[in-house]
Amino acid sequence: MKKLLLLAFLTLPCAAPAQSQTVNFTTEEYAPFNYRDGKVIKGATVEQVEKVMADIGVDYTMELLPWARAYSLAQSQPMTCVFATAHNALRDPLFKWIEPLLVDRNILITRKGSGVVANDLEASKKYTIGTQREDYTEMVLRQKGFTKLDIATDFNATLRKLLGGRIDMMPISELYFEKLKADQPVEMVTILSSQPMGIACNRDFPSDLQVRMQTALDKLIADGTQKEIFLKYGLHLGN
Repeated sequence: MKKLLLLAFLTLPCAAPAQSQTVNFTTEEYAPFNYRDGKVIKGATVEQVEKVMADIGVDYTMELLPWARAYSLAQSQPMTCVFATAHNALRDPLFKWIEPLLVDRNILITRKGSGVVANDLEASKKYTIGTQREDYTEMVLRQKGFTKLDIATDFNATLRKLLGGRIDMMPISELYFEKLKADQPVEMVTILSSQPMGIACNRDFPSDLQVRMQTALDKLIADGTQKEIFLKYGLHLGN
């Protein structure tokens, strides 16, 4: 009888160790933070995610998608995280957070020569503002009472509309604006919001893995690596 019990135990399938799980990252095309260069995904936030995962030794995948799709997958798939995601009160309970990949202000910009004049957000409400579906700026604009919104599938589509005169203004990271204005005829109108940007993981994401990722990011920030990455991409932090 003992031999039969031992044989039955030995033939039971073994559970896969937790560390064998793969983290699936989703992000959007938003240079210089995350973008495709040929077949390679690069960017200032991409490099931070890569270093965090290399530090903790966990396998991962990364996919560039329209923002609404990237954001939706992180909400519905247990091992999925989306970045760089603005962390605000409404989003806080929807995810497990690892942050900050950066702390940024979001500003409203227009194309040079557009004739747009607005000294504050209230004066901006008479203009058509472009943004992306499910982007946090859509939420911020609606909360602040903006009604003339033009919703596109991704950031680049919104930027093309702005430069083509199809919309009056669009929200953009202040850090990215400092780089964009060197190549495009754009100018700042007013400040929209300020927020930390982080990695937002599904609610069922393993808590121990979240802690390990946060510890690795904290170390990356403390030793100056995060700042070096931003400088590499021509981004100058205010702190």
